[in-house]
Amino acid sequence: MRHNIWQELRKEAEALVQKEPLLASHVYSCVLNHECLGSALSFIVANKLSDAVVSAFTFRELFDQAFVNCDTMLDHVAHDIKAVRDRDPAVDNYLTVLLNLKGFQSIQVHRLAHCLWRQDRKELAQFIQSRNSEVFGVDIHPACQVGKGIMFDHATGIVVGETAIIEDNVSILQGVTLGGTGNEQGDRHPKIRHGVMIGAGAKVLGNIDVGEGAKIGAGSVVVADVEEHTTVVGVPAKVVGKPTTECPAETMDQCFVSDMSDEAVCSLSSAAL
Repeated sequence: MRHNIWQELRKEAEALVQKEPLLASHVYSCVLNHECLGSALSFIVANKLSDAVVSAFTFRELFDQAFVNCDTMLDHVAHDIKAVRDRDPAVDNYLTVLLNLKGFQSIQVHRLAHCLWRQDRKELAQFIQSRNSEVFGVDIHPACQVGKGIMFDHATGIVVGETAIIEDNVSILQGVTLGGTGNEQGDRHPKIRHGVMIGAGAKVLGNIDVGEGAKIGAGSVVVADVEEHTTVVGVPAKVVGKPTTECPAETMDQCFVSDMSDEAVCSLSSAAL
């Protein structure tokens, strides 16, 4: 997949140069002057992260080392690009994801920080976490485990705690918190299983399990386990129905088939607002 996406990215970049000459220098610098996806990604993200403490050149070196030391990282990058391209109706090519979408870019910064955390370079990993928050508005603890095919839609205000786990093919919208419930120690953050979709502004709190294919409505506060293929809405979140057998993270369908009365659903929806 990685090779195919890179070839498609180059074709899209060449077409954009012809269509919009004002962006030609930018596109050459970010894509066409590079030989592989990893090189292009590290160039783009390093230039956004760099500051007076760590230069863009040093960030690029860190990415290059991470691609070697964390051997699945680039494959996960490719799956993330494809996830956004497939799920976001406002995106019709891979190039937009790579160049412009901070949700995608922030996930890749986290992948770098997580790789460093696993190497016990925790202070550097936390510095990169801080830069990720400052530049992209996304705050993910570097210890958090994140799978592949992840989409952070819009991304602003996403917060993910230290012991959280996000499995493969998950979609999370802006303003979501995967947090704790206090100052407890140890395993204290949510586990988000395969195929889950979490709506904008939802708060998922505590060491709880959100089962495969579950859907969390926008603005909900979830403080208890959510069964697989179940929809929850409200403050606190209550089960209101089950989505279709399709993967909600992939369909991005935020509607639901309710098992409750209309009056009960309205009450929960009002509480969520």
